[in-house]
Amino acid sequence: MGRLSGKVAIVTGAGRGIGRATAKLFAAEGAKVAVLSLTPANVDAVVASIKAAGGDAIGVTCDISKWEQVNAAVGTVVATYGGIDILVNNAFDFSAPFSSIVDLTVTQLQRNLDMGPIAYLRTMQLCYPYLKASGAGRVINFGSMAGVLGLVGYGPYNMAKEAVRALTRTAAREWAVDKITVNNVLPLAETWGPEANVPPPSNPLGRFGTPEDDIAPVVLFLASKDAQYLTGYSLTPDGGSIIDSAR
Repeated sequence: MGRLSGKVAIVTGAGRGIGRATAKLFAAEGAKVAVLSLTPANVDAVVASIKAAGGDAIGVTCDISKWEQVNAAVGTVVATYGGIDILVNNAFDFSAPFSSIVDLTVTQLQRNLDMGPIAYLRTMQLCYPYLKASGAGRVINFGSMAGVLGLVGYGPYNMAKEAVRALTRTAAREWAVDKITVNNVLPLAETWGPEANVPPPSNPLGRFGTPEDDIAPVVLFLASKDAQYLTGYSLTPDGGSIIDSAR
């Protein structure tokens, strides 16, 4: 307990799934957590859950594809907690259109870019002065194994998520002098619930990970002092799917 004691963390897309699990784990480990999500009811529920468990959290309803909303959200966090030590860019609009490459339109691609690398870039830029002032800033961006594997039918999503990885590696080099580490997480997690009756993946472990037990702890590791010598990496809590991509 207390691995993030005294830290201030922003978690985007924290209203459900991996983001929610990460926000709750960060709070349990002593962080003051800003819960950012598009749906007010989800934001309120996560904040209430954290506070009920004795944690410290604020909720901010925010569409990360809109600069003015992200700017306001960062301002609220700094006004409330005095700074920012950790940024987790997890939010993504899974209702954004998917497409094969042959049918891909610029409009479809642009929506995925707006919700992925462009949104992540803006959030990183707005948080940068505070991450630098922290002296041990942490940025964790969410990519996807879909991009690494070139998942069929996911053309715009794959492209956006691989752009996130390029953004991460570049920022890791540029921000290292400021003692900010920047890393990726590429998960394979069950976020839809057991009622979906989705068959297990063909990874070596034969199952999807759970946000609470398999993904959030990896994000916690990257946010903690334990990962202070890692930057520019893509960690893949994916049950071994990365083995197939290494052929």
